[in-house]
Order: sequence, then C-alpha cells, then structure tokens
Amino acid sequence: MEWRDDGIILNVRKHGESGAIVSLLTRAHGRYAGLVRGGRSSRLRGILQPGNLIRADWRARLVEHLGNMTVEPLESRVAPLLIHPGRLAALTSACAILEAALPERQAAPEMFDLMDLLTRHLGDDDWAATYVRWEAAMLTALGFGLDLTACAATGVTDNLTYVSPKTARAVSEEAAGPYKERLLPLPPFLLEDADDGRVPDADEIRDGLRLTGFFLDQMVMGPAGKHLPDERGRIF
Repeated sequence: MEWRDDGIILNVRKHGESGAIVSLLTRAHGRYAGLVRGGRSSRLRGILQPGNLIRADWRARLVEHLGNMTVEPLESRVAPLLIHPGRLAALTSACAILEAALPERQAAPEMFDLMDLLTRHLGDDDWAATYVRWEAAMLTALGFGLDLTACAATGVTDNLTYVSPKTARAVSEEAAGPYKERLLPLPPFLLEDADDGRVPDADEIRDGLRLTGFFLDQMVMGPAGKHLPDERGRIF
C-alpha cells in the first residue's frame, strides 16, 4: 500500500531517538500520519514544521499500519511568520484545530483548499480577518455553518449585528432588543456584502474570534472531548 500526495503539516511528534511521527492534511487522502525516519535531524527539522507545504510518499505493508513516510519540501510557509507572533499563533492554531477536529484517513479536499488559502494569506495586512473567515468557512465545511443571510426573528437582511448562540443565525439590531447580552456580536466583515477593501479594527477581530470560537467549542471540539488550542488565545 502506498501513495504520493501534497500535504500541509499539522503536527510533529518525537518517535524514538531520531524519528518523528508527522501528521498531514493531504489533498486526496485527508488527515494522515506516518513515521519519518530521521525526522529530528538538522536536515529535516526546518522542513517538518506545522504549516509547511510538502510532498509526501507514504508506504506500509497493510493499510491499517502507521506506515513510513518520506518528505520533500514544496514551500516554507512558517519562515515568513516567525517575526510576527500573532500570525504565527494563527497558523499554529489552525493546524491544531484541524488535527483535533478531522477524522483520520478520510478525503477532505475542501479542507485542504481552505487551509492552503489561509497559509498563503497570513502575510497580508488583513491576516487576522482572514483567519476568522477561515474558522467560519471550516464550520460550514464541517456542517455547522453560521447563517448570516437574514435576521432569524424578522427575516430582514439589513443591520445584522448579532448571532444567536442557540441557532447560529443572524439577528438584526432592532430584533435583538433586550436580548443583546445573550447574543454574540456579529462583526461586519463576516457578512457577504462586507467591504473587502477595509481592514477590520481590533474590536471587530475580537468579536469574530469570540463568535467562531463559541461554535467551534460547542459543535466541534467539545463533543470530541477536546478544547480550542492555547495558541488561539495569542492571535490578537
């Protein structure tokens, strides 16, 4: 049993004296792990970093085995972020969430494309908004998408400013009324008609992280007995 595929590294764990178990999000095979012999060597240490894009060859006698993996670098997406703690935290957080949330060995091409897009744009000025949008898109891909098209109470499509934590649907400013404290703020940059040319301010980013984080915790991580990664709290 063997395959070759492009993959984004999600996690690297020590194995023995010099090996490493590397977990990838691959384009055609989903989340997959394999043993990279010499993975802790100076030659491979810089390559085997969460977030980097590699090409992997995986081989095993039986499909259920861990298997051996050899890797070659395609693009280092970690190196440009090393001097930007928040952006690096976003990349690390995304890798940790996917490692925890995705089942093993199930094809997830949409997830790969979303992660590939995120890792290519964390160097942009609006990187923080890109990360929040990535979390919202991931919720949708997992079947827990937010409905931000119209107010859950009135059906209007204007002045949507909150999201119901019970239904994950938008609520307008007028309909929120006395229930505002029970609702989650909806930052404008998550709406479909948002002005993509404007970089959201810090308060909007924090509202976005609170919004997507709530549903990730309730719908994805919590049911699996897991928690959002600590790195996520260092993004912004």
